[in-house]
Amino acid sequence: MKFLDLLRSAIGNTFRSKLRTTLTVIAIFIGAFTLTITSAIGTGISNYIDTQVASIGSTNMLTVTKKADAPQAAGSGPAKYNPAQATDSSGFDRGPAASGAVLSKADLTKIARVKGITSVHPVVQISPKYIEYANHGKYQMTVNIAATFTKADLAAGSQLGDANTNEVLLPTSYLKNLGFGGAHSAVGKQVTIAIDDYQGVEHRVDATVVGVQNTTLLNGGVGLNQNLTDQLSEVQATGRPATLAPGYAVAMAHTAKNPTSTQIDAIKKTLSAEGYTGLTVADQIGAFQTVIGGIIGVLNAFAVIALIAAGFGIINTLLMSVQERTREIGLMKAMGMGGGKVYGLFSMEAVFIGFLGSAIGAAVGIGLGSLISNVLSDTVLSGLPGLHVMQFAPASIVTIILVVMAIAFLAGTLPARRAARQNPIDALRYE
Repeated sequence: MKFLDLLRSAIGNTFRSKLRTTLTVIAIFIGAFTLTITSAIGTGISNYIDTQVASIGSTNMLTVTKKADAPQAAGSGPAKYNPAQATDSSGFDRGPAASGAVLSKADLTKIARVKGITSVHPVVQISPKYIEYANHGKYQMTVNIAATFTKADLAAGSQLGDANTNEVLLPTSYLKNLGFGGAHSAVGKQVTIAIDDYQGVEHRVDATVVGVQNTTLLNGGVGLNQNLTDQLSEVQATGRPATLAPGYAVAMAHTAKNPTSTQIDAIKKTLSAEGYTGLTVADQIGAFQTVIGGIIGVLNAFAVIALIAAGFGIINTLLMSVQERTREIGLMKAMGMGGGKVYGLFSMEAVFIGFLGSAIGAAVGIGLGSLISNVLSDTVLSGLPGLHVMQFAPASIVTIILVVMAIAFLAGTLPARRAARQNPIDALRYE
C-alpha cells in the first residue's frame, strides 16, 4: 500500500464516525483558535511597542538625570525641606548654589567628559501659552520636549531638521481643532506660538509645520526643532535676573552608534559614580514589555491546555476506532499489510484530525480577529493611530498548525501502536 493510498484511506476512515470526529475537531479548533488570537495579539502589541521605542530614541541614547536623595522609609512621612534642592516653576535654580534636583551647566560638562559619551544636550522645558493657525482660534499647547532627539512616527511630512528656520511637528490630535482638513493639508502651513517671558509679557513666534506625527503612548505634544526651541527658550528667559542660574531636569547623552551592552553598562556605572542616573530606552520600557509578554504567555498556556485536552479526545476517538475495526485490521494484516503501515494509517488519521481542527481554528481566528481589530482601531483605539491589536504573521500561523499536528500525532501514538500489534488470527476471531 503506497503512501498516497494510505493517506486517502486515512482521510476516508476519519469520517466513518462523523459525530465523534466532529466533536474531536471542535476541541482542537478551540485550542488552535485561541492560540491564533493570542499570537496575533502578541505580534500586534509587540510591533506597536517597537514603533513607540523608535519614536523615543535610538539605542545609542541615554536619558541622564541627577541622582535624588534616598527616599524616606515607609511610614516616616515627608522628607525635610532642603532649600539647596529647590527650583521654581520656570525650571531655573533659585540661586547659584542650587544642586541636586536639577542639572547645571557644570553638570552637563561633567557628563560630556564621561568615557563613551559623544555629546550631551539638555532637555529645555518650554511653556507656551497657546498655538494658533490663521483665524481658527487659540488652543492650549504642550511640547514634546524630546522631539529634537527622537524619530517620529509620521502620518505625513518629514522629520524635524537642523535648519535655521522654525519648524514644528504636529500630533494628529491637533489637526481638527487648529482647522486643518487632514495630515497632508497641514504640512507646509505656518502656525503661531505665543509664549510669555519671565516678566509675563507675551511674545508671538511663527513656525512652519514640516510634519504630522501619529499619537503615541510614550510621547505627546508638539515637536519643536532645535532652532525654534532655542528661540522660545531665549524669549522665555527674557527678563530673568542674572543671579538666577539655568537648570535642567533631564539631559540626553549620545554614545557611538550601535554600542554593546558592555559599553552601555560601563557608561551607566561611571555616571552613577559621578552622581547621575543614566537610562536607555530598554530600561524605561523594559518592564512594560515584560508585563505584556507575561500576559500573552498566560493566554498561550490556556490555549495549550485546551490542545492537551483535545489530544485526549484524539486518543479516545482512535481507540474506539481501533476497537470497532479490529477484524478489518486483522484482515489487512492477513493480506500482507505490515505493522508499520497499520501504524502509519492510524497515525495519519490522527494528524489529519489535528490538521482539520487547527486549519479551521486558524482560519476563523484570522477572519474574526481581523474584523475585531479593525473595529477597535476605528472606535475605542482611534486615538492611537498605528495600533492594530491583532496582527497575523504567516510564520506564526504555520507554526501553530504544525504544533497542533505534532500534538495530534503524539496523541495518536497509543492507538496506532495498539492497532499495529494486533495478531491477525485473534483479530479475525474478534466479535
